[in-house]
Amino acid sequence: MSTRKPRASALAAVTVALAAMFAATVDTSGVAQANSGTPAARPTLVTTAEGPVRGTAAGAVRTFQGIPYAAPPTGSNRWKEPQPVSRWTSPLDARAPGSACGQPTDQPIAIAGGGSEDCLSLNVTTPAARTKGRLPVIVWIHGGSFTYGDGATYRAAKLAAAQQGAMVVTVNYRLGVFGFLSAPGLHAPANLGLLDQQSALKWVRRNAGAFGGDPRNVTIMGQSGGGYSVCAQLVSPGARGLFSKAIVQSAGCVGPDGSFTRAQAEANGRTVAEAAGCDDPRTVDSCLRGRSTAELIEASLSGHDGYRPVVDGKVLPEAPSQAITAGRFTRVPVLHGSTHDEMSGLAALDEVSTGQPLTAEGYAGKVTEQFGENAPAVLAEYPAARYPAPGAALSAVLTDSEWSTAALDTQRALARYTPVHAYDFAEASSPYFRGAPRPTSFSLGTGHMIDLAYLFENDLFEPLDAVQAGLSDTVTAYWSRFAATGQMNGHDSPAWKPFTTRAPYVQRLASDRIGPTDFAADHHYAFWKALTPSQ
Repeated sequence: MSTRKPRASALAAVTVALAAMFAATVDTSGVAQANSGTPAARPTLVTTAEGPVRGTAAGAVRTFQGIPYAAPPTGSNRWKEPQPVSRWTSPLDARAPGSACGQPTDQPIAIAGGGSEDCLSLNVTTPAARTKGRLPVIVWIHGGSFTYGDGATYRAAKLAAAQQGAMVVTVNYRLGVFGFLSAPGLHAPANLGLLDQQSALKWVRRNAGAFGGDPRNVTIMGQSGGGYSVCAQLVSPGARGLFSKAIVQSAGCVGPDGSFTRAQAEANGRTVAEAAGCDDPRTVDSCLRGRSTAELIEASLSGHDGYRPVVDGKVLPEAPSQAITAGRFTRVPVLHGSTHDEMSGLAALDEVSTGQPLTAEGYAGKVTEQFGENAPAVLAEYPAARYPAPGAALSAVLTDSEWSTAALDTQRALARYTPVHAYDFAEASSPYFRGAPRPTSFSLGTGHMIDLAYLFENDLFEPLDAVQAGLSDTVTAYWSRFAATGQMNGHDSPAWKPFTTRAPYVQRLASDRIGPTDFAADHHYAFWKALTPSQ
């Protein structure tokens, strides 16, 4: 039996290294005029099932922002399943994003201002020019440990205008204390955030056609907390029939971070209720409902360990790890992968905060603190001398133990029942978080969240250089092709074979080489499975 010490959530470990804030920018330019002989422009006034919306067109895309897909979850709708939105007749101004969902502001990935409870809106980006046939639809579920973030921060022009073309929908859903609270005595469903995501998918089914999208060809896509959301939606009965493909980035559906039991969730909820001054179990419901948005956020669990989808027997009938291993999930094609250096930001934290690189002795101490009596085996498997610096060795240890093992476990479990393509995003020199210091003793490679700089325009990240932009073009072409067809191959992109149980093919994504990689060997999979066989 392993004596490895309990760890903080891997989500928490990564994001403590960040030092920048999201800052969404909005393009409010007018409608681009089509030149003679060019494809006709798509209209910027679109009539949805709920009412007309007016967006903008600029460059290669048109964008509609802040479209409500459910009624505001405020007042009597707080902690209630998403309710139908009221219809409207005059064009809704969809040229600016709606509010982010209420959240703490204590972390770098938080949205400035903390958002509000009136937040159930989504954003649509499509090619500006008309194309043949219906567009595949990609629904993006943002990450942030189920506590932080929003949809509008991820501007999707790059993905929408990729070779294949796509209708990209980025979604807000209730977070933290408003979306995933399970407190004893609170009369509210669990997993309201997951129900919001399903409500947004139903909006897509009703309205994709109005924007040129195909409601029968919908891919759900998420990273980190959003990736775990996708894992949960694969298992949730309420999501069946609402999507036909799934993309999961940096989230092990078969791993330790995917969900809470009811008991775990209620223990956290009890802590929130007490912090809000609602200690009496007989009056918890009325007491919490009487608290303001700011008071609930102040009392809520911040950081990255407080909230997860809850195994409630209804929205989420069982843990995704258990259900997917047993084949009890919606069997659609899945694109799944992780970044090669998920934990490089954490490994560099001491160096960027003190200015002193990690020493070999310091590395051994951190490994001992993390792995207890297994530390000698870990140090023998990952000797500091084999790496450019002790910090790089620590990055490899944390990445492989916390992320890569769960990634391969997930791919193997999924591939027993459904088509899978797998990747390792391994660019050696990627952009980093804007304004955040880098270590000098080793390269950060591509760490947690950094792959998103290649798929979205987001002010959190440094701009891409010319080489990185070329990789971005290839990656967005792969992603949009998968959304359209469920396949990866086509045009001039390097061949990408499926991952199967007999031939576990993983595609390396990097500017110097795109092609097969021995993921298990590169990330010491056999070592970690032997060290912690129960995981």
